[in-house]
Amino acid sequence: MPPLRILLLGGTTEARALASRVPVISSLAGRTSQPLLPDGAVRIGGFGGVDGLVRYLREERIEAVVDATHPFAATMTEHAVAATARTGIPLLVLRRPGWSEQPGDRWHRVTSLDEAAMVVPALGERVFLTTGRQSIATFADLDACWFLSRSVEPPAPPMPARLEVILDRGPFTVAGERELLRRHRVEVLVTKDSGGSTAKLDAARAEGVPVVLVDRPPLPAGVATASTVDEAVSRLS
Repeated sequence: MPPLRILLLGGTTEARALASRVPVISSLAGRTSQPLLPDGAVRIGGFGGVDGLVRYLREERIEAVVDATHPFAATMTEHAVAATARTGIPLLVLRRPGWSEQPGDRWHRVTSLDEAAMVVPALGERVFLTTGRQSIATFADLDACWFLSRSVEPPAPPMPARLEVILDRGPFTVAGERELLRRHRVEVLVTKDSGGSTAKLDAARAEGVPVVLVDRPPLPAGVATASTVDEAVSRLS
């Protein structure tokens, strides 16, 4: 039998790894001007909501969808669930596991960025934000804090009055993260529970820096999931 026509949503590390092993059409959101492109066919840009995704699935005769978007891309996942339900196309959600707290960690788990913004001022004045450039606006009114933000591309207003931006792309090392924390005298790290590399968390533990960790949104009920690329390949086979 010929291979399935598979639509792969997302530009995550797992998505690129899957695209190197299985023939797919990769769909990237287009939020960065120079994304890391996966192997194979690639489309860039949105679909136009659930209706647009349904239309694309039908026009392109897609036979399976893999959602390997970022764990916090809840809207895209909701659209994928709705569109595949309407078309009867099977959906597999590929999500790497979240992080687990280790001895010595000083984690403060919160359920949203808004809650993180409320917690931060009590933990420290010098804050390292690694929640993505689109989330910086949430912290714009915290005038008592100084912020260091790291992202692939510059953030857009509104932004905190005291903000230093580092433009960089991982992977990062524990040694490099520890040096950054010390150089900028970081007192609290804010990040999302996206899973993957633990370099910044290991560095925070070693430097005694508390971490405000935003919990990932739950997946819709009933969706098929895989936690590794190997598992996703097996399910698709």
